[in-house]
Amino acid sequence: MTPQEILKVEQDIILTLKNIYDPEIPVNIYDLGLIYEIDFTPDGTANIRMTLTAPNCPMADMLVEDVNQQVAKVHGVKAVNVILTFDPVWDKSMMSEEAMLELNLL
Repeated sequence: MTPQEILKVEQDIILTLKNIYDPEIPVNIYDLGLIYEIDFTPDGTANIRMTLTAPNCPMADMLVEDVNQQVAKVHGVKAVNVILTFDPVWDKSMMSEEAMLELNLL
């Protein structure tokens, strides 16, 4: 894959992540700042490092599975690895301006 093709797939992954919502907050996980890193490799593997708003989130398994399933549907993606981390710990400062506006935090 060319660098341009890799960039296009990464952009498609971001668009997909913007359609996945935290079940407890009406904002998508990308704008919430839950996605720390997206690394798409030329062999078709999407490595996504993400966190949750709280380590004891009762919806953790569902959210991680949703990311796995939805990103796997992106054209060019052959495998998905979701790495769940709590380092650094998520806080509101990681949210996009759009998310803060949505939640009336600005």
